[in-house]
Amino acid sequence: MPDWLPLLGFAIAGSVTPGPNVLMVAAGAAGHGVRGVMPHMLGITFGFTAMIALVGLGLAGPMAASPTVHGLLQAVAVAWLLWLAWKIATAPPPGEGPPAPPMGFVQAALFQWVNPKAWMLAGAAPAGFTRAGEPLLPQVIAVALVFGAVSMPCLLVWAGLGAGARRVLNNPRALRRFNIAMGLLLAASVLPLLR
Repeated sequence: MPDWLPLLGFAIAGSVTPGPNVLMVAAGAAGHGVRGVMPHMLGITFGFTAMIALVGLGLAGPMAASPTVHGLLQAVAVAWLLWLAWKIATAPPPGEGPPAPPMGFVQAALFQWVNPKAWMLAGAAPAGFTRAGEPLLPQVIAVALVFGAVSMPCLLVWAGLGAGARRVLNNPRALRRFNIAMGLLLAASVLPLLR
């Protein structure tokens, strides 16, 4: 079975650091409140937990075996995250027009399959926290369940930040600075991938 404490730390760090999921939850909560993004958060939790299990049981091995495929996927993920960081940093402040509706449960669950950060975590977690020579299925399920357990608390942090941001950042200039800071945080999250 996996080493629980390092796995828990990795799952929390992977789930709470800036990425497409948490940033969309924060933006959705800024416009619709925490309750309004609850289906979105449940979809992320279900979709990513399922993705970890499926990737861990089938796709992680071939990806880990090919440095070329791994490098290509990593380059695509870095480019996508940097583009997303730019879009967030240059986005107009919330309140200029009606807020976009948050994703629903199914959309959020399916979004995991096009989310580069989710792919990176789903490829790394099962490969990094399973042991050779032991049955793979229970280990991968354990890794997936740990991510599933930490997902909602981590998403709630960002939903709370998003909902509170509108009340605290009550002018367009402050909201603009908030968007720039969120974009820079997302761009900084890419730095470990560039080694």
